[in-house]
Amino acid sequence: MKIVIILNDPPYGTERSYNGLRLAHSLKKNAPEAEITVFLMADAVLCAKAGQKTPEGFYNIEKMVHRVTGSGGRMLLCGTCMDARGIAAGDLTEGAARSGMDALSAAILDADKVMVF
Repeated sequence: MKIVIILNDPPYGTERSYNGLRLAHSLKKNAPEAEITVFLMADAVLCAKAGQKTPEGFYNIEKMVHRVTGSGGRMLLCGTCMDARGIAAGDLTEGAARSGMDALSAAILDADKVMVF
């Protein structure tokens, strides 16, 4: 099964990206054969910024991104959204990759399920 999860919200301030990444990790854990693609767009591209430091006891979105990519999920970012926020490819955490609408379109057309947060 191929699943695409699209995140739009910032890493902190709402819990949509947090919950989307939790779901991506859970799907991969419960169905290791599933192909999970998470596409970050709008303010969600900040989820994959390297070097996030959060207060003790508070979740860290960068670590959540690593849980998804470390289990074999793909983490793609909208290049236009990155540019608008001044994020360069070198600013990204390991496992995250700059991408674009053509890759998102292809992933959606190939997917069995698409979820948007």
